[in-house]
Amino acid sequence: MLFSSIPFLYYFLPGVLILYFLVPKALKNTVLLLTSLFFYAWGEPVYVLLMGAGILSGYVSGLLIERFRGKCASRVFLAISVTVSLGLLAYFKYADFFIESFRTVTGLPLSLLHIALPIGISFYTFQTMSYTIDVYRGDTAAQRNLIHLATYVALFPQLIAGPIVRYTDVAQQLSQRTHTLSRTASGIRVFVLGLGKKILLANTLGELCTVYQESQDKSVLFCWMYIIAYCLQVYFDFSGYSDMAVGLGRILGFEFMENFRYPFISRSITEFWRRWHISLGSWFRDYVYIPLGGNRVSRSRWLLNIFIVWMLTGLWHGAAWNFVLWGVYFAAFLIFEKLFLLKKLEQSRILCHIYVLLTVLVSFVIFGAADTGSAAETLGGMSGLTGLPFRSPEQMYYLRSYGGILLIAMIGATPLPKMLLSRLAERKTGAAAINIAEPILLAVLLIISTAYLADGSYNPFLYFRF
Repeated sequence: MLFSSIPFLYYFLPGVLILYFLVPKALKNTVLLLTSLFFYAWGEPVYVLLMGAGILSGYVSGLLIERFRGKCASRVFLAISVTVSLGLLAYFKYADFFIESFRTVTGLPLSLLHIALPIGISFYTFQTMSYTIDVYRGDTAAQRNLIHLATYVALFPQLIAGPIVRYTDVAQQLSQRTHTLSRTASGIRVFVLGLGKKILLANTLGELCTVYQESQDKSVLFCWMYIIAYCLQVYFDFSGYSDMAVGLGRILGFEFMENFRYPFISRSITEFWRRWHISLGSWFRDYVYIPLGGNRVSRSRWLLNIFIVWMLTGLWHGAAWNFVLWGVYFAAFLIFEKLFLLKKLEQSRILCHIYVLLTVLVSFVIFGAADTGSAAETLGGMSGLTGLPFRSPEQMYYLRSYGGILLIAMIGATPLPKMLLSRLAERKTGAAAINIAEPILLAVLLIISTAYLADGSYNPFLYFRF
């Protein structure tokens, strides 16, 4: 079930909220757990059992790890828990990828398993792993209430596309949450804005991307239009979904971490990855990079650590070699920056922004390609080396049709709109105008978004495959 769907917005969510706020405090987590399982079962009825097995494994492992803390058995139970989590992830997400790769190298006639990818498995697996690792480290006590732990893992706002929520961040909120009218209003505002980003911006940009992919009349200009549109589509699709998750969490009394912080204003790739998919980057930093030694090792080992983390980051995004290449691509730039480039980037603000934007755009060519061959074809088209014309009448038509939404999306991906609102709010009359206009504009945005959904418009969700 998509957040950006009529069944969710007008049937599931109102029913959940009515039931949630009617029941006494002691039953609120039970309501959230049962409704979250129903939410997941809507699209993945069989794989609810898989998620349940992961929850039960994490619950038992946490208790045993804490019971034997300081002893060898604690490490053994942690290893078993992590192995089970990674084993399930590897089987359901990567089995066919490994078989296909092995078949290509050896030429053996191995059959693929054709395993369906359970929605959100990468997200809830990482959450379960972070819980057991934190219990082992002594950063949190093991959760003895199975319903509380299951609610943490299965909570529908962040279940299928994050942000990746640490147990330590919400442990207290699982037993004690505050619900106020102001927090609810704030949650509704964030949710509706995220919904608008997803439906009005990401989906419209996705239409342009589809036109490009189906076109037989490409040009250099069209290649650039496509990759800019695709880059912004992924950003608004995923950041919009993250905003909806944060907003829903706030309505229910939870505070989830910010997942995007205007990444396109970054002055380096290092900064870009502090602003893009923050929950994933911090997860790999705390549970992979630092345990490997981080930068507190020899230079060669440090460089190896960066490559390991980024190869895994690429694989996390998808079971295909272009994602591995995408991870290695960013690893190379991050290493280059740390060794040579960061100090030079500080000398010119304009050049550093151009460098970041071009680097990120090329990365999205790799990220969005069906294979490395099609990525090379798009890059060749962008550079003009493949003999494509600079423009054509068809592309000029699409530029006129989608130029406005591209401009709005580019401005919306910067802090400029927020800065203008903040300056307006500093004035007494401006603050009063915002207080009056905001609920009206949010209602209009919700109505327009609903109209798009009712019309049956293009409404994919890119991160379901992760």
